Amino acid sequence: MGIVETIALSMGVGWASGINLYAAICMLGILSNTGHLDLPPDLAILSDPLVILAAGGMYVVEFFADKVPGVDTGWDVIQTFIRIPAGAVLAAGAVGDLSPAAELAAAIAGGTLAAGAHATKAGTRALINTSPEPFSNWTASLTEDVMVIGGLWAALHHPVFFLIALGLFVLFAVWALPRIWRGLVRIARWLRRKLTGASEADATRPARLPADRIL
Repeated sequence: MGIVETIALSMGVGWASGINLYAAICMLGILSNTGHLDLPPDLAILSDPLVILAAGGMYVVEFFADKVPGVDTGWDVIQTFIRIPAGAVLAAGAVGDLSPAAELAAAIAGGTLAAGAHATKAGTRALINTSPEPFSNWTASLTEDVMVIGGLWAALHHPVFFLIALGLFVLFAVWALPRIWRGLVRIARWLRRKLTGASEADATRPARLPADRIL
């Protein structure tokens, strides 16, 4: 595996882990176990049938949890503590046979990509949950699954094309994340008004301490 292919695989597993970790592990494990992919030594464990079975089982759980409005956001919150470190570990494993420095650099870049992909996915899904119908959730979830499988396939077979597409995704995430954050803040303010009966002006006005608390 050449340097470009190694970089594409490393960054690909980091990015894919931030969207659907279990689909990424399952796909790489099956491809390796069937002889269609030679994994780097540090990722060879993904081809173990037990790992494939565990990843496949969790993918089934995520497949259904990701289709239910509200449940998908709760699932994403939990996955924050799993997808990001896993993305860093898998990215480092993809270059582990090069050098310790390359492994650390890959872990930093892979973890960052996983965090960005996860934040974009989770934030977008939270905004979609404001729609009462479930079809937008189903469409978004299926699109994410296709993105992960298609993205990893491109990383393995067309690494240069994948790296260009990944660069475009990073630019999109940089543009989208501030807007997603502002949308989430508006939702939080709306929920606060509904729960407390406060007006919009009250919800956005900073809280003031009584004079005796300030002195």
